[in-house]
Amino acid sequence: MKTIRNSDLVEVPWKNGGGVTRDISSAAVNGKLIWRISMADVAHDGAFSEFSGLQRILTVIRGNGMVLESSHNVLQADPHKPVHFDGNTSVFARLKSGASTNLNVMFDPFYCDADVTVIKGPSQEFMTTEETKEVAVHCLSGTAHIDADHVLQPGDTAMLSRPAAMSLDTGDAVLLINIQHNTLNA
Repeated sequence: MKTIRNSDLVEVPWKNGGGVTRDISSAAVNGKLIWRISMADVAHDGAFSEFSGLQRILTVIRGNGMVLESSHNVLQADPHKPVHFDGNTSVFARLKSGASTNLNVMFDPFYCDADVTVIKGPSQEFMTTEETKEVAVHCLSGTAHIDADHVLQPGDTAMLSRPAAMSLDTGDAVLLINIQHNTLNA
């Protein structure tokens, strides 16, 4: 298991320069990005960067959320409610009330599929891993105890390399991220 501490993340400008993001973990095949988990700050209304060929799952992890507008859709990005959209879509974000921080999962559907689930405590979960699956746990609030020896604080992420048990108390919340590789195209 690899633990990525929020305090160790490095801010980099968005692809379009409209904000900052912090990469948590990613994978590439022959130099082509196939999936990425990152955290982005949105301080004002503006256009999102386009990521042709990728699907996106965005979850507001801090702030009051935003409205994501495109030419053919309007998505309500509310706190702790994952929304899915095509990375090739031109999206304009309107903040609902103040700045927002989002956890983004981007993936190439040719190589893999992804899902993001919010789990709130109290809860006991057993998470399985496979050779063709990436599993990440991102702490939203409180603490997440994984096995007997790993504690995640808000903003920390664990990348699981083996099956693990997770314990959440009342007030604790995490995002469980599963990335399933398509074995035919890997």
